[in-house]
Amino acid sequence: MLAREVLQELIKVLGEENVLTEQEDLMTYAYDATAAMKHHKPDVVVSPNSTEQVAEVVKIAAKNNIPVYPRGSGTNLSGGTIPISGGIVLSMLNLNKIIEVDQDNLTATVQPGVIIQTLNNEVVKHGLLYPPDPGTVATATMGGSLSECSGGLRGLKYGVTKHYIMGLQIVLANGEVIRWGGKTVKNVTGYDLVALFTGAEGTLGIITEIIVKLIPAPEARKSILGVFDDVDKAGKAIASIIRNKIIPATLEIMDNVTIQTVENFVHAGLPMDAQAVLLIEVDGYREVVEREAVLVEQILKEEQAIEIKIAKNDQERDLIWLARRRALPALAQKRPTTVLEDATVPRSKIPDMIKAIRKIAEKHNLQIATFGHAGDGNLHPTILTDERDQDEMKRVHLAVDEIFKTAISLGGTLSGEHGIGIAKMGYLDWEFGEAGVAAMRRMKEALDPNYLLNPGKIVRRD
Repeated sequence: MLAREVLQELIKVLGEENVLTEQEDLMTYAYDATAAMKHHKPDVVVSPNSTEQVAEVVKIAAKNNIPVYPRGSGTNLSGGTIPISGGIVLSMLNLNKIIEVDQDNLTATVQPGVIIQTLNNEVVKHGLLYPPDPGTVATATMGGSLSECSGGLRGLKYGVTKHYIMGLQIVLANGEVIRWGGKTVKNVTGYDLVALFTGAEGTLGIITEIIVKLIPAPEARKSILGVFDDVDKAGKAIASIIRNKIIPATLEIMDNVTIQTVENFVHAGLPMDAQAVLLIEVDGYREVVEREAVLVEQILKEEQAIEIKIAKNDQERDLIWLARRRALPALAQKRPTTVLEDATVPRSKIPDMIKAIRKIAEKHNLQIATFGHAGDGNLHPTILTDERDQDEMKRVHLAVDEIFKTAISLGGTLSGEHGIGIAKMGYLDWEFGEAGVAAMRRMKEALDPNYLLNPGKIVRRD
């Protein structure tokens, strides 16, 4: 419970309408999109309208030793915005302006509360594109996406969020405001704090302004569906496409459990008996797209795809990608709790990882569907369960342990795009060792010595 004097200070800075203390309001911010996580209500939720107000809130928090949890839309999947120690939730949704679209420098300057799709709707008017494309693109904010370093469907060809962040305005843990980076293509002045704060999940500072790189929107695109009766064949097709120096904008995979569930939900014409499908899109100049589409079709035939469908128009294309984007909501219909994980392996190890996930599901008597970004090795094993069933949840936790151990043993990583948050913090030493985790802890303590910014995420206090 915050002292009355603290609440009055916050109201003085922000106005009463931007300071929430009612229990129903606080419960709304007690969780995020991560399944099977314990809820924690904050003491207050504040919604600043400017960098100056953010800085004043942080100064009040620092003076009174109160934790601060920056939050966007709360669509993250690692428990990264849950206020585990009460304190202040700092909602950034009022900071939602597109400050500038600079066509000469191919940049946009935005506030962190801007929705990603809103930015793309604006820049497309200028023939431009902001490529990072998370599944929640219509609801996720730029600040949240930056803080999690989210990826998405276009990651294979275009990269992830960190590849498009050029400059930041940041409020530090003591309330000081700094700017780093900018619109210049080249910038090696000092430490690369832009890279450090991208993916830091709000644990090192609070982002209040973002400069992002834009690219020319592709002239043409073509979508292809490859159907396989064996996961290994699909895996070989993935490797063959890349080996032939074709880099699709998108190269996605869905296993049989996902196919059946999505088809029942969306009715996109997916083959219910397929063991795997690849969803592929090539884009770029029209002539290049036509040539690459022919090559992809040829490779799919050589790798024994049992059926190949090429979208003839935008309606058919949209239906293919609707099926992929509806994978998670479709699976969520099956059981009360949907535990969506995020394990990444070298793309050559995709078949090994999918087969391992199947064995893990059988071993622990669980239903696990697998889909994800096959082209960049980022899979989303999704466990369909019920958190009220304590015995089943014990098996779920054991299965998650094995999924991560397998990913790391195959040369992979704990997270490709969902971040660490609470959910994966306990696994970090598997990947980095104790010395690596200690190094991250020292970075945290250098910038936030009192652990007031999103505490309990990524690294714990020693």
